[in-house]
Amino acid sequence: MKILLWHVHGGWTTSFVQGEHEYLLPLLPEGGPWGGGRMGRDWPAAAREVPVDRLADEHVDVVVLQRTEEPELVRRWLGKTPGEDVAAVFVEHNTPKGDVPRTRHPFADRPDLLIAHVTHFNELMWDTGTTPTTVVEHGIVDPGHRYTGELARAAVSVNEPVRRWRVTGTDLFPRFADAVPLDVFGMGCDSLGDAVGLGPDRLRVVGDLPTDRLHAEMARRRVYLHTVRWTSLGLSLLEAMHLGIPVVALGVTEAARAVPPEAGVLSTRVDDLVDALRAVAADPARAAEMGARAREFALARFGLRRFLRRWDDVLAVVASGDAAVTSGNALARSGNGVSA
Repeated sequence: MKILLWHVHGGWTTSFVQGEHEYLLPLLPEGGPWGGGRMGRDWPAAAREVPVDRLADEHVDVVVLQRTEEPELVRRWLGKTPGEDVAAVFVEHNTPKGDVPRTRHPFADRPDLLIAHVTHFNELMWDTGTTPTTVVEHGIVDPGHRYTGELARAAVSVNEPVRRWRVTGTDLFPRFADAVPLDVFGMGCDSLGDAVGLGPDRLRVVGDLPTDRLHAEMARRRVYLHTVRWTSLGLSLLEAMHLGIPVVALGVTEAARAVPPEAGVLSTRVDDLVDALRAVAADPARAAEMGARAREFALARFGLRRFLRRWDDVLAVVASGDAAVTSGNALARSGNGVSA
C-alpha cells in the first residue's frame, strides 16, 4: 500500500516505516511540523519524501492521521476528505487531557474513521462515542541486549522535565535521589538541577544524545527509573527493557501491562519505589536477572514483528472501507479487535 503520514513521534514512526509498504512523507521547502519529510532520519528507502505540490499526483491507499489539523491538510493537498474519499485511520498517541474520564475525543462519533490507540489505557479513558476503535501496542526496533549496569546510578529519560513538572514526576526527583544518584537523559534539562535543588553528586544531566549513544549510556546504569505520572506509555521505558535494564516505575496508566513483576517494581507509593531503587542498585546480580526478564518480556510483547503484523491487519481493514466493524472481524481474530 501507499500510506501518507507525517513524522510526528520519531520513535513510533521509526518502527512504523519498517513495514512492507510505501510511506509518503510530505515535504515543504521550509520543513516544519507539516512538511518536515524524514527529518534526517535513517529510515528505509520505502519511506520517501514527497513535495507537497506533488502529493496530488500520488495514489494514496490510506492516510495515517496523528494530529487534528491533518485532515484539513489532506483536503488541501490531495483534494480528498479522509474517511470519505480516501481511507483513513487516526493514531491516538496521547492520554486524554481535561475533564478525565469524561474527555471527548476530537474525532468522536465518526463512523467513517478508525481510531487506533497505542495503549489499552488510552482506549479505556478516551470517550470516542460511536467511532470504531482498536489498539495497536507499541513495537520497538531492537537495540540489542546491551546492559552492563556498571554504574550504581538510575537512568531517567524525560524531555522538558522543568516545564512539564508534575506530569513528568520531576517533583519526585529529590526523594528518588535519596536512594540512588540520578542521570537524566533528554531535551530541555539544562536547568533541572537548580529547579529540583540537587547538586551533581545526586543528579547529573546527560542531555539529549544520538540514539545509539543514548542506548549505550543508559545500559551502563544499574536501573531505569520511570517517573511520568500521565502518559500513554513512554517509548523510553520499552527501550530500556529491550536493552535489558531493570525497571522501577510509577504504577500508573499502562505501566502495569508493560512491566511484569519479574522485570521490575511498580507502585503508586513513592516510598516503595525508593526502597526498590536502593535494593536493586545494591545488588548487581539481581539487577541483571531482572533486566534479562525485562528484555524477554519486551521482545515478546513489544517486538517489531508483532507491531508490524498488527498494523498490516489494521491497514487492510481500513483500506477495504470497512472501518465500522464489530469484534467479529479479521482484526479480532488476530487478537487486535475493533470495537464501536
